[in-house]
Amino acid sequence: MSDGLEGVVAADTVLSEVDGQNGRLIIRGYPVEDLSGHTRFEEVAGLLLDGFFEDLPSDLTADLGRARAEVFAEVSALDVGLLARQPIEIMRSLTARLADGDDLATALRLIAAPAVFTAAAVRAQAGQPPVAPDPDLGHAADILRMLRGHTAGLRESAALDAYLVTVCDHGLNASTFAARVVASTQAGLTSAVLAGISALKGPLHGGAPGPVIDMLNEIGTPENARAWIENALDHGERLMGFGHRIYKVRDPRADALKRAITLVGEGSNTLPGRLAFAQAVEQAVLTILRERKPNRPLDVNVEFYTALLLEALAIPPAAFTCVFAMGRVAGWIAHAREQLIGGRLIRPQSRYIGPMPRAAA
Repeated sequence: MSDGLEGVVAADTVLSEVDGQNGRLIIRGYPVEDLSGHTRFEEVAGLLLDGFFEDLPSDLTADLGRARAEVFAEVSALDVGLLARQPIEIMRSLTARLADGDDLATALRLIAAPAVFTAAAVRAQAGQPPVAPDPDLGHAADILRMLRGHTAGLRESAALDAYLVTVCDHGLNASTFAARVVASTQAGLTSAVLAGISALKGPLHGGAPGPVIDMLNEIGTPENARAWIENALDHGERLMGFGHRIYKVRDPRADALKRAITLVGEGSNTLPGRLAFAQAVEQAVLTILRERKPNRPLDVNVEFYTALLLEALAIPPAAFTCVFAMGRVAGWIAHAREQLIGGRLIRPQSRYIGPMPRAAA
């Protein structure tokens, strides 16, 4: 038996391939770097959902805009108890209010939900009223508008679009597998997405980008990097944003997000310096890891530049995982539909290692 199901093939999929040996991610036949920064999230969501809904339109922009407006009605359920929780828990609770189903309308409401509910939660926790969606805007632009209360610049919207595209699907990761397991029971898309959100919440999965900002802030300057990194390693601490369960080389999504950060940084007086500092920390980490663990390939992963990009977009670290869900939800739904249409109930075996009953005397 493989620990953590390492190397076990649990599904055939047309959606994405993760090649960890060669640092390659293919989404529906396209390398992720060809999609990120060149394709809007609505287009890639349509690419993922293609073939799984008979009534899928050629352009999801208008339908997704209407879906954002529909789910906004659930924001009225925000109360003091919910607002005391983390944004990911608030978003999950509001998503649970959506009806289950397997049709396209349900799918679009679920794709809209993390964007609408996260923005409302972030603003409410800051003492600000929620901002209703603008159905005429693109998804990324409306996310930033709902978060800020005013229209974002074209470069910022394009950078968030690139992020959502980059993280929309990634093979049979923990949250996607959870969504497929629930979908295989025919529970419905809302139940599958709630499973995905719950798995993504864990710090070993989608909950990791926030601590990258903490690490950079604690290091402070490039001159402090080596001492801080070596002290962390000496105490057995994990360096957030480095190493990946699958990739044995550099995570291809990291460079796609670095390009997106550069896009935001055009015209900024502070971001280029922050990026240069992060790159200095990245180089210091990689140098020390090669010195200490020469036989273990460890490189930067998607979380490192995710944190920098979302920070540059003025999104609070507590909501980073929610923004991850805004992109990944399209993949969860596509996998859920793929499992429902062509798969069976997922029911693996376990191996009993407990005590056996004693024979009667």
